[in-house]
Amino acid sequence: MRVLVDECVDWRILRDLHPHDARTVKQLGWQELEDGSLLPRAAAEFDVFLTVDTKLPYQQNIAALDIAVIVLRGRTTRLADLRELLDRLREVLNTVRRGEVTIIGWLDLP
Repeated sequence: MRVLVDECVDWRILRDLHPHDARTVKQLGWQELEDGSLLPRAAAEFDVFLTVDTKLPYQQNIAALDIAVIVLRGRTTRLADLRELLDRLREVLNTVRRGEVTIIGWLDLP
């Protein structure tokens, strides 16, 4: 599974995404792209777009794109808070579908 991590997500989360092939927007030099241009470009090379931008699903037509979007909603966007969501994220990565948005929130954890 190829995962693109948005620039608003702490890049150190890449270490937690093994065995998936994960890259950041910054690593690819795509940080200047707005979401409307970034997502179609990402869809050509990645299976999943990982973000903490809770507004993204309402601003973009994800259903029209050939990429799945996962939105992490931790207590904050700090890495420690996002890591609380990793078990659920790993489960979701095995079942996501292109053109769909999955929100993983800390309030939904057992």
